Amino acid sequence: MVVQRPRFQWSVDDYHKLIKHGILTENHDVELIRGDIVCNFPKSDAHVSCSLLLLNRAFRRLARDHAILSAHDPIRLADSEPEPDFALLVRRDDLYLCGKPWPADTYLVVEAADASLEYDRKVKGPLYAENSIAEYWIVNLVDCCLEVHRDPQPDGTYADTRTLRPGDSIALALLPAVSVAVGDIIP
Repeated sequence: MVVQRPRFQWSVDDYHKLIKHGILTENHDVELIRGDIVCNFPKSDAHVSCSLLLLNRAFRRLARDHAILSAHDPIRLADSEPEPDFALLVRRDDLYLCGKPWPADTYLVVEAADASLEYDRKVKGPLYAENSIAEYWIVNLVDCCLEVHRDPQPDGTYADTRTLRPGDSIALALLPAVSVAVGDIIP
């Protein structure tokens, strides 16, 4: 018989205290997901190219007047503080100096996925939907496509899910003036 030991669940406030007191630092590649402090997946060259370069380049010129670009920065949720590869945030004069963005501050969250593909689909997708993140994209580096999830439901699903390929374009649900060619964000 295998006995499961109880796990300690961290609140977002507890997680912030660990950071404040230097127990967790920028050298720890972790994020808080549903009360668990989890290690991030290693990033392949394609993942880095997509998340750091292609997404930034594609959105920098398109969204500069409409949103703030955020890369690998936390978004505060009820029991989590994920650090998506990329996000578009509502413009604020304080540039979030007074606090991290919440779902209402978030137009779009993007995860670039190869090794993390199933995790991004099965853990992060429901987490974002349950917290009313309006639009969630997975840049699927395995199948060279963009998985678009819109219209979050309380049960952790998205009512509108579609797969786009290079050659397709998509406008953001909450920022229809911002449209991206799928081929511009897939290495």
